[in-house]
Amino acid sequence: MTGTTEALGGSAAVDDAARSVTRPFYVYAVLANTLFQRGVFVLFLYHRGFSVGQVALLQTLLYLVSGLAELPTGVIADRIGRRAGIVIGQMLIAGCLLGQVAFSNYWVFLALFIGQGVGMACVSGSDTALLYDLLVRRGATTGYVKIKSRFTMLGTVASGAAIVLGGQLQQISWGVVYVGSAACLVLAMVVLMSGVPEIRGADAVDEQGGAEEHGDATAWRAMLRVATPALVTLVVVSGLMHATLTPYIIFTQKTLSDQGAGTALVSVVIAAGFFAGGLTPLLSERADRRIGYRVIVPVSLLTLAVALGLSGLGLVWVTMAAFLVLAGIPEITAVIVDNVFNEAVPSRHRASLLSMIAFVESALIGIGYLVLGALMDGLGSSVGMATYAAVPLLACLLWLPVLFRGARVTTEIEKPADQEAS
Repeated sequence: MTGTTEALGGSAAVDDAARSVTRPFYVYAVLANTLFQRGVFVLFLYHRGFSVGQVALLQTLLYLVSGLAELPTGVIADRIGRRAGIVIGQMLIAGCLLGQVAFSNYWVFLALFIGQGVGMACVSGSDTALLYDLLVRRGATTGYVKIKSRFTMLGTVASGAAIVLGGQLQQISWGVVYVGSAACLVLAMVVLMSGVPEIRGADAVDEQGGAEEHGDATAWRAMLRVATPALVTLVVVSGLMHATLTPYIIFTQKTLSDQGAGTALVSVVIAAGFFAGGLTPLLSERADRRIGYRVIVPVSLLTLAVALGLSGLGLVWVTMAAFLVLAGIPEITAVIVDNVFNEAVPSRHRASLLSMIAFVESALIGIGYLVLGALMDGLGSSVGMATYAAVPLLACLLWLPVLFRGARVTTEIEKPADQEAS
């Protein structure tokens, strides 16, 4: 009986510790994703007088720069602090959003999108690394999947609500849309600075009891230590999953339009898709516990292939149903895989290594946009979507050796304190 009481008390203490870490992160997730321009920024660029080709170049440049900047910004975040990296990135994004309202010259926009890409890279990797290592500090990493799923859910739902509000605010002026987005980012930074302590890579090492003091001096050597074949495969497969899901979500707008859906209906479907994608990650913890990442990865990939294939039938209601029902499942996998990555990499270089992984994903997403766009231009939106189903099927084939051989993804170089105790 005493042992049971102590166990319950220990669990309550872990829950309290996790809540103290997550409260400001949840508020930050809502504010940082309240970007009113996200659902109408393409219309804004057309309003500025840019051509379709110019808009495509801006988007490609955004992802290219973000991917290339992942590596140096991850190293900087490990050195100066993860919170500092996030603040720098969000300030840069907010400034670029204000610049897009203030200027109309295309060359200025190229510079602003480059700056926005760098800002995105500063945030990417740093936010996850900061959250995970603060949970390590409190001995509460066992709840990371649940916490990250809620973090993702709040951010995605906030993004969906902002998309709906952005269309209404645009009727006032484009300035209100973009200034409102920048203001929310500033508020997000205030919450982060006031409610979340700073942590560097070296701080994380100290909290692990010096487990890595004898380890690598650079993130590159650390990556070589942890890069098991299964982990490398997971990085590539996860990247291909994102390279399928992200362009699919964006280009579904055109597919629905070409299949006869009106603009109002398309906006409602896309907004509903964002809400669905925000709620499904709440199932991540249960899926991780009952199924595990080895199985959920191919399930998500096959789901994406089915969704793309159904979109190829050319039936608008089938395309809408496939989008709303199936597109959220990979979001569950993304949360679970994120936890695997955090467990696999050492604390000292966590932001750097996660940025390397994000670099692969960004590069594959950029290529995915180009490939799917070319397929839809050459074959039509419906057939092009169906043809692109080959990408998740290829990723599924790459994952089969890991699934059936049971190869290890993580190494034993680091375990959070609560896992060691268990």
